[in-house]
Amino acid sequence: QVQLVESGGGLVQAGGSLRLSCAVSGSIFSISTMGWYRQAPANQRELVAVIWSGGLTNYADSVKRRFTISRDNAKNTVYLQMNSLKPEDTAVYYCNAHIRVSPYVENAYWGQGTQVTVSS
Repeated sequence: QVQLVESGGGLVQAGGSLRLSCAVSGSIFSISTMGWYRQAPANQRELVAVIWSGGLTNYADSVKRRFTISRDNAKNTVYLQMNSLKPEDTAVYYCNAHIRVSPYVENAYWGQGTQVTVSS
């Protein structure tokens, strides 16, 4: 069974930094895209950043030049380095990965979410 386990959330003051990690475990064939989404209360879940298997990245405009997504393919892990955090970054952050469990079957998987709270 495939699982995504997140870590690294917490409480930080505005201007501070946090690093989120998401490790994929279970029987997998390959991982294509990995990404981070976030959802604040009363808001829809939104894309924060995504990284393809070759290293290409894309970011939401609101986090460009502050957040950096990276991945370690050997460890099946994706990271989100968050700098210059703002109160509006407060949300539950979810890891997402598109995983092939066989050469012909690909599904999207989600982590359980980790709370990030930025105080002003």
